[in-house]
This record gives sequence, structure tokens and C-alpha cells, in this order.
Amino acid sequence: MIPAAFDYVAPTTVDSAVRALAEAGDEAKVIAGGQSLLPVLRMRLAAPTKLIDLGRIPEMRGVRDGGDHLVIGAMTTHYDIQSDPLVAEHAELIKLATDTVADPQVRHRGTFGGSLAHADPAGDLLAPALALDARFIVSGMDGRRTVSAADFFVDFFTTALHQDEILVEVHVPKHTDWTAHYEKFHRVAQAWSIVGVAAMVRAEAGKIAEARIALTNMASVPIRATAVEDALIGKQATAENLKAAAEHAAEGTSPTTDGNADPAYRQHLARVLTSRALTAAAGV
Repeated sequence: MIPAAFDYVAPTTVDSAVRALAEAGDEAKVIAGGQSLLPVLRMRLAAPTKLIDLGRIPEMRGVRDGGDHLVIGAMTTHYDIQSDPLVAEHAELIKLATDTVADPQVRHRGTFGGSLAHADPAGDLLAPALALDARFIVSGMDGRRTVSAADFFVDFFTTALHQDEILVEVHVPKHTDWTAHYEKFHRVAQAWSIVGVAAMVRAEAGKIAEARIALTNMASVPIRATAVEDALIGKQATAENLKAAAEHAAEGTSPTTDGNADPAYRQHLARVLTSRALTAAAGV
């Protein structure tokens, strides 16, 4: 199908993009990489009167060192995330999760911030952002504010962004000495995750000193598997201990039913995939 007619603007600064969004009101849409929005427009599931393209704003691209954190521009492509040495060194979990996103063509067009702002519960970058305690810098007519990953994802395809706000960049605390793994289950290559697990551990003298586990598609938003984290602290990083901790992965989850799985199957997958992710992250 052909999208409905709309006005198109391509601002070159964040401030001008925010103004354009505020002036257009509820009928405007922001486009980043377009990998989620364009199919919706073509099927006329959305018919905005104005499309605001963020692709010409240099400030919103790239990765830089912010001291104790990385600053990742919202318009940074998945491909650039995959190949960035700072991400590989200080936020390995994001690199590993990005490796699983769709296919090379999509990764060259899709953006880090676009995926997060889209807030699909099956999206592979939401859980890593939560596990890493990322902070979202958003800009609106009232200025800029910071939103934690725990508060940014509100519901299915819903975030804390106000109507006149744009996600500008994401601050990711450095986890340089942590090891990580992202494990997902999907029916076919390049498909959305039926369940995914983002796991990070920091070991000292063979014991788990800290752990962060976040789950993909086990609720309407990504969630932390805190029961697993608590079960790991102070334990020897053995296969038996990791598997025992992973048995707590489904506690407190509320997965949905769809054509891929029912809640019981998703909870089973969460336990299995958490065990696999922890084993890989710990190098056991």
C-alpha cells in the first residue's frame, strides 16, 4: 500500500526538531531509521500529518566516552554499535544483543534510540539497557531531562516520552570488568525474540560478586530477574550454582499469550535461557 499524504521536515538541530514536533501536535511522527515506522505507514496503521526526520542531526550520532559512562547518540545505527571499540570494552552486553538484531541490512539502517523509543517488548535492546542501568536523555520544549531505564519503559510500545519530546542520547554506565551474554529464542533467523535474556556477572576469586539479569518479552516491559541475581551473589561460579539460580528466572513474570507461546512455555524458556546465558557469561 501507499502511505497517506504527509508533510516532511528534516531539521538539523535537536531544538528545531523539538519545535517542529510541538507545533505539529499529536498528528506528527518522528522517524529515525524507519525500520518500524515505514511498514506501519505503508499499511496505513498510522497516518501522521507531518513526519520529522532526525537523520540530519549530527549531535544525535556516534559513541563517545563520558568518563564513568558511554554516551550513545540515539541516531547511532546498530552497525556502528556493533563495530565501536568503546561499546565492546565497556558495555559488551549491548554489542552482543545488537549482534542478534534482524539482519545486516536492517542493522545498517535501524538505530539504537529508535529501537528503545519504539518499546516493543520483544525488542532485543530494551533488556540490556535495563540491566546496564542506562539513563535516557530526552529533550522537549521545557528543556532536557534524564529518565532511568527502569522508568523509561511504561507499557507495550509506550515510553515516558512526552508528546513534544525526543530521545537524544543514552548514557550507559561502564561495566568494563563484567562479562556478559545475550541469549534469545526465536523460531526463524532474524525474527523477534519469543524470550530473551541479558546477563552480566562480575566475579572475584571465582565467586559471583555482582550480577544483572534482565528478561525480554516476559512482560509488557523488560524486567529484572532480581531473584536470580540474589541467588547468585557470593556463590561459586559453577555450572550447578548457575543452573540453580536460573530456576528463579520466571518468578514475578507475567508473559502474554500469542501465536508463538503461552505463559507457561515462556516461563520455561526464561529458566532455560537464563541458565545458558549465565553459563556463557561466567565462562563455565
